[in-house]
Amino acid sequence: MKVTWRERVGWPSAGQVLAVASAVPALALTGWLLAGVPLLLIGWFGPVQMILLGVGLAFLLGRYGLRRMPETVEATARQTAALLGVAAASGIFNGLLHGEQFIVRRDPATYAQYAVWLAVDGTLPIPADVAAFGGPDPALRFDSVGFYGVGPDGAVLGDDAVQGPGTGILPQFMPGTAIIHAFGHWMGGVPGLMLMPPILGALAVLTFGGTVARLAGARWAVVAAAVLAVSLPVIYTSRAAFSETCSMILLFGAVSLLLDARHRLRAGLLGVGFLPAASAPLPEDDRRRWPARRDDAAGEGEERAGAGLMRALAAARAVQAGDAAVVAALAGLLFGLALLIRVDVLRDVLPVLGYAGLLIALHRYRRRGGGRVPHASDGRLGWPLLGGLAAGAGIGFVAAYALARPYLADLSDSLRPLLGIAAVVVALTALGAAFAPRLGGLVARLVRRPPPGVARWWPALAAGLVVAGVAALAVRPWAQTVRRVATTPEDLLTADFIAKVQAANGLPVDSTRLYYEDSLYWVIWYVGVPVTVSATLAAAVLTHRLARGREFVWLLPLAVVMWTTATTLLRPGITPDHPFASRRLVPIVIPGLILLAVWGLRLLRDRVRRAGHDRLRQNALVTAGVLLLLAPGAVTSIGTAFTPVGRGEAAAVARLCGAMPRDGSVLIVERVTGDRFTQLVRGMCGLPAARVAVAPGADLAAPSDVARLIARVRAAGRTPVLLAAEDRQLVRYGTPALALSLRTRQDERSLVSPPDGTWTLAVDVWMALPAAS
Repeated sequence: MKVTWRERVGWPSAGQVLAVASAVPALALTGWLLAGVPLLLIGWFGPVQMILLGVGLAFLLGRYGLRRMPETVEATARQTAALLGVAAASGIFNGLLHGEQFIVRRDPATYAQYAVWLAVDGTLPIPADVAAFGGPDPALRFDSVGFYGVGPDGAVLGDDAVQGPGTGILPQFMPGTAIIHAFGHWMGGVPGLMLMPPILGALAVLTFGGTVARLAGARWAVVAAAVLAVSLPVIYTSRAAFSETCSMILLFGAVSLLLDARHRLRAGLLGVGFLPAASAPLPEDDRRRWPARRDDAAGEGEERAGAGLMRALAAARAVQAGDAAVVAALAGLLFGLALLIRVDVLRDVLPVLGYAGLLIALHRYRRRGGGRVPHASDGRLGWPLLGGLAAGAGIGFVAAYALARPYLADLSDSLRPLLGIAAVVVALTALGAAFAPRLGGLVARLVRRPPPGVARWWPALAAGLVVAGVAALAVRPWAQTVRRVATTPEDLLTADFIAKVQAANGLPVDSTRLYYEDSLYWVIWYVGVPVTVSATLAAAVLTHRLARGREFVWLLPLAVVMWTTATTLLRPGITPDHPFASRRLVPIVIPGLILLAVWGLRLLRDRVRRAGHDRLRQNALVTAGVLLLLAPGAVTSIGTAFTPVGRGEAAAVARLCGAMPRDGSVLIVERVTGDRFTQLVRGMCGLPAARVAVAPGADLAAPSDVARLIARVRAAGRTPVLLAAEDRQLVRYGTPALALSLRTRQDERSLVSPPDGTWTLAVDVWMALPAAS
């Protein structure tokens, strides 16, 4: 057998490079999160500790998750370079046109301010610094949009509560995204923070490409990565601090690792590619050097060589089985830790729980003498996968309770049903694993002697249900109008926002509309009809094959994609203006459909080839298919892809901070300015900041409250600084000066069509330094 130069020098193959490169981002984020959560909980979150511990854990996870990496992906050097090039081009493009969102109007700025606080101070809750305002006062408010005021017991403070000593502020979201983005602030301050989203977006494209390469092939991974990179939702979430790109990295990284674990296990059982170097010369290779007639001594030597080979093979199998278990546990850990990024990941990973239970049941049935069962060897991965999932989810729940309890309380109406569904899945999984031998026997008898006709109609029925589900979503706008009557303060704010957007869009004003019935058409806006149709047909084909006991490797990826897509499109759970609402499609829905679509294109190419068509026709078909998959998403993105939003915010904020005295205590007397700037002043300017309470329906604080607080600040030995949106709102307290004047672009807010441009944004902040009386 000819030995290549690459094998002589010990260099990895192109497939190994692709497999490792696409798994590293998820393992690196996992190590960073594993270090960040405990350090944040004990108040030691800081750059030195995090870099030492986080980088160390990331190295260890990579060391044990990627060692002895087999050929899990077949790829050429050109294909690997192309995939890396697509990811790099995505990062560079979005990096050059990155957004600047620091003024808290929507989620990206909340995440950015969260990350800034962790990078600068590293503690939670954020202290209110009541002393800087002369002590507690009924008119002082330290909370703001995206940041809850909490008491010493962690409970959310009501509007009528006096925020005194022990008052803290907790950010709205789970801590994982801010922990990751804090790294960018440490590396480069505010500019470094702004470049973290494009970097994470590029890593998400790479990670997704690695999953496609494992399931469909490296050639198709390049196509899929390009289709994903040009889709507007991915561009949108790769330019500002969103959680969705981090979530995509962890979820698709976990799928890739689980596929690698399965490949390691099966290849180890077959003895392919895992023999130690000492046993490389096999007896078959040496027979040409042996004499045609062997004496007894030669026969004994051959037997010893064969026995040594078998022992080496058994040892290699044991090593690979151990490696497979470790990698499966890491995959489960990634699935669970994704909860640190987004709470609704709990819904996305429910199929993983069921899959782990299935693997355990298969393993127990075989161990109990149930006979040969298809894919029973994969059962060895069940317990490691479940253990990793439990550990990761446990860390996520601890962080949620300790650092995001008010956020969970806000989501209680949707979180409680989800927890109930999760409890049912856990119970069913436990019962299935416990009674696996009995249930397995029943299933085996049904497989051997199925009821008449079941073997014929069951796969077709399963595939038909997939197509019927997509068809139902397509006709949903004509059968349903999704509404919600506002009952809570948060619902009232959302209803008012929707009414304003409807008026801006020239639509009939109906604040109860949620537009969720159009969710499938959101997908079509961003990836096009060809991707949607191809993905639907591919899902139907794969479901048909799975129902016939084939394509078991697709069971978990298909279950996650189909389950998350169906539940997300039924109830997106987000304000329905675009491009903001498109973020809900980023972690799984859009990449999952693209994965299925390119697999469908590959299937079509293979059938054309088997039909005997020449290579020219095959290439023409592939080229046309790639263009059909790529063009619709690119066309939709053109309207906004070349226009960065929020440009100038960082410089404007720096000028605002520079205009305020360093011994100032900032009182924000106008409602909107208080919502937008309270945490910004506290975090980015490093000054104590508070809102002055505003009566319901009013925009300005009562002058008596402002005057009293000015006196209290002076009594505390500090300089009172007043902020408002207009100069006339401050003239009674001092001479106003324009401290921030921003004219920039913001995202469009479109309800019934894809966004095709941006809107203007004007923000002014006036400042007054009251004269001493």
